[in-house]
Amino acid sequence: MAAPNRQDTKKFFENLSGAGKSIGVLTSGGDAQGMNGAVRAVVRMGIYVGAKVYFIHEGYQGMVDGGQNIEEATWESVSSMLQVGGTVIGSARCKEFRTLEGRVRAALNLVQHGITNLCVIGGDGSLTGANLFREEWSSLLETLRTTGQIDDEAVQRNSVLHIVGMVGSIDNDFCGTDMTIGTDSALHRIIEVVDAIGTTAQSHQRTFVLEVMGRHCGYLALVSALACGADWVFFPEMPPEDDWEEELCYKLSGNRADKKRLNIIIVAEGAIDRSNKPISADYIKDLVVRRLGFDTRVTILGHVQRGGTPSAFDRILASRMGVEAVLALLEASATTPACVVSLVGNQSVRLPLMECVQMTQEVQKAMDEKKFDEAVRLRGRSFENNLHTYRLLCSRKSDKDLPSSGFNVAVLNVGAPAAGMNAAVRSAVRVGIAEGHKMFAVNDGFEGFAKGQIKEIKWGDVGGWTGQGGSLLGTKRTLPAKHAEKIAEQIRIHNINAMLVIGGFEAYLGLLELSGAREQFSEFCVPMVMVPATVSNNIPGSDLSIGADTALNAITETCDRIKQSASGTKRRVFIIETMGGYCGYLANVGGLAAGADAVYIYEEPFDIRELQANVEHLTEKMKTSIQRGLVLRNENSNENFTTDFIYQLYSEEGKGVFDCRKNVLGHMQQGGAPSPFDRNFGTKVAAKAMQWITTTLKETYKEGRVFANTDDSACLLGMRRRAMVFRPVAELREETDFVHRIPKEQWWLKLRPLMKILAKYRTSFDVSDSAQLEHVTHVRPKEAAI
Repeated sequence: MAAPNRQDTKKFFENLSGAGKSIGVLTSGGDAQGMNGAVRAVVRMGIYVGAKVYFIHEGYQGMVDGGQNIEEATWESVSSMLQVGGTVIGSARCKEFRTLEGRVRAALNLVQHGITNLCVIGGDGSLTGANLFREEWSSLLETLRTTGQIDDEAVQRNSVLHIVGMVGSIDNDFCGTDMTIGTDSALHRIIEVVDAIGTTAQSHQRTFVLEVMGRHCGYLALVSALACGADWVFFPEMPPEDDWEEELCYKLSGNRADKKRLNIIIVAEGAIDRSNKPISADYIKDLVVRRLGFDTRVTILGHVQRGGTPSAFDRILASRMGVEAVLALLEASATTPACVVSLVGNQSVRLPLMECVQMTQEVQKAMDEKKFDEAVRLRGRSFENNLHTYRLLCSRKSDKDLPSSGFNVAVLNVGAPAAGMNAAVRSAVRVGIAEGHKMFAVNDGFEGFAKGQIKEIKWGDVGGWTGQGGSLLGTKRTLPAKHAEKIAEQIRIHNINAMLVIGGFEAYLGLLELSGAREQFSEFCVPMVMVPATVSNNIPGSDLSIGADTALNAITETCDRIKQSASGTKRRVFIIETMGGYCGYLANVGGLAAGADAVYIYEEPFDIRELQANVEHLTEKMKTSIQRGLVLRNENSNENFTTDFIYQLYSEEGKGVFDCRKNVLGHMQQGGAPSPFDRNFGTKVAAKAMQWITTTLKETYKEGRVFANTDDSACLLGMRRRAMVFRPVAELREETDFVHRIPKEQWWLKLRPLMKILAKYRTSFDVSDSAQLEHVTHVRPKEAAI
């Protein structure tokens, strides 16, 4: 393929050839859902760039044993792998690889296959072993040469070993990345159990103690506690204070006195007290029974957390990381250190492997030295934010001990329902109350605001909201402009000093209208902030919206079932229509997660010639061992090439090779319980929005009243690449296509070539925005003066 004409600084991976190179991919250590997605991405990307790719079965054991354990991969050999949990190429602990003799044998097996590029998917132990192997590589080759097992030419040809790691671990215990492959899926398993236990616990007024995995890292415990609103959480990085037994019993008895029928306590398997003594689930149960007499049960989740199909998030993460790993191998030089491909915020990064390993080891060292605050800091910004938010939401004080700011804050949902809205409302209400505000709930959006459907909402009123789908406040698409006078009147009546709006595109338009009407209505001169919540993920100023992850999981699970429904029948192609309005996020990213062969979206116009080419391409694929085809179409991708048209076209052109079926997923994408990601994201973003409101209220309170009329007092809070960012809605006007209700630039379009490559299309892939090697940075606190 000819290199694209470049008149700017863009860099395309067509200039990075894999010809003549061989890549080995292995999974090592504990298995994690999503590993197969990473293997699939490495294989297909490697083959795409012209390299040979080899499976190394059974991890390092397979590398040491050689023979049939090292097998060349083909495009078809990774088909139907994306949705399978665990690792289909196997993983094993290997004592022999820890010996020099074992590593010499492993080196010989790699040299015999010409493998000088290794992609290792595993935890810190597996990645440390890979780095040691790389550091010894020259001496291993010399040993093989001097013993006559390879000649000088082989030494020259295989002189440099390149290593790239991807972290596959459900514990999320590796420093340098916000999320490891498998963590989100493990959270799905935990939350499924918590939701199921909730119904039986409430029936009998029971207390449940759940033990989750995490021998050395409390991420699963902390985030699942945040996502389910647990009463207490124990994890190794931050042991409870010495009087925790009294505090726990006091809190549980207080909750029961408030008529809360369910108590959930989450315990990481590695939980300790401040003397580094273990805190077990059974000990907590015995404590609660002995002191309070509550009916208390223990549930140990165990390996359930490792099982099941990978979540949409893990499939997308694994696919992105796998492609990035191949790019890193292609770009590596003899002096490039072994790196690990990581995720920070929504951005791929490459970090020196051993810097991450050393920082991970420092966490354990800090815990051993009882420097628990430092251990939390070393875990990274994401872990710190989770802990900070959990403390905000769970450190309830008695009414008499609460501060009083004198401010009234209204919270409302606007637009279509989105899973996670209720988690955001709960978070906002509790953080607001903790900061001294009086919180008011507005039912039915701006329409309810105009009608005076406003009432004070207390701490206990939002109990149990985290796991509920839809909008418990009620939400409507009505815009405020035509009700401006009545809304202003209600603001006066209830003395509303600030507004938090949680919703979709109508919420964004509503904030624009309210802030634009400030000259006419002084009542609107109050701080306003919007938190994006829509399955369409079409809000400018934010890469992600609350609800989109739940919708992606609904699409992915449905596509899995639809494909499985044809098991044992003849070759079949499914045409699936997704929601999203004119925004192709759900179709495109859902297609990546489900392993689609083609995705049609509004943002990338297509014509009949492209449709014909797609049909021919899929027909050729279906003539091989591949038996299932999947085509996704965004509902508004083209007014003429409808879902029916595409279904009929594929049916006609595929005659004799495959038959077709079509499905319109519809509102099932909006329903259901929110995913762990949406619960956690909604909780954290709403808490941050409330803290912004508190700060802005203080800044704009003058002469006995709040007066905020600057652009930066009406903001949208969104995730941009690596950070949560407040942007004035007025500033976002220029970035918005109001006709089609989408941002003018959308980050996820950069994933589109990735989806095409994994579906075996030739395409151009701009890698100028791909990860560059960075360094792990952290500041160790100075030792306290004695």
